[in-house]
Amino acid sequence: MSEAERQKTKQSDSAAGGAASAGAATGRRRVLARAPVAAMAAALLASYGTLLAFMARFLFPADKRRVDWMYVATVGGFAPGTTLLYKTPAGETVNVTRRGSTGTAEDFAALSSTCPHLGCQVHWEPQNNRYFCPCHNGAFRPDGKAYEGPPAEAGQSLPQYPLKVEAGLLYIEVPLEGLAIHDVAAEPRGARGSVIDLAGVRRGPGHDPCLAAGPRGAGREA
Repeated sequence: MSEAERQKTKQSDSAAGGAASAGAATGRRRVLARAPVAAMAAALLASYGTLLAFMARFLFPADKRRVDWMYVATVGGFAPGTTLLYKTPAGETVNVTRRGSTGTAEDFAALSSTCPHLGCQVHWEPQNNRYFCPCHNGAFRPDGKAYEGPPAEAGQSLPQYPLKVEAGLLYIEVPLEGLAIHDVAAEPRGARGSVIDLAGVRRGPGHDPCLAAGPRGAGREA
């Protein structure tokens, strides 16, 4: 190979090497330019993933509230047409009413005593065959469906609780926990749930925003 040919080959190799170096530099610049965009996309995906996880927890809870059957009263000692107020371990109050005399669970109804309108206390009126809320004159049928007052206008009903009779004893299925921070599972079984003496409960007059039943003679909070 002549000297001229060797020089030409060297120049070609140099040009090829320079082109390769330039291409590599251009590739690095493109990667560096795209890095912030990729980081931002990853951050957005992580944020949306966290949001979706929180939404899934509320929309599709993994566990339901723990429930159990609690003793209420003896069937023989529960006269037809009477009602007792039962307090669940979670602090919810329930009107348990006996309307029949067959001695089965069908004789009874267990409905929340908390009006779905503004949370006032609802009580059974046997003379009117209804549950009545004195705060805004809401009235509910024996099955808990509202037919007068704001609850009826909103199409609301009183939540129901399952009942059963075993060996002459009436039981109610209620949640064992609510918003209370104490562990009800650690309490003695006999301490879970109780019957409230209606003789000691104060009933507010109509349109009185009484949000909870209280003892007679108790003054209203300021």
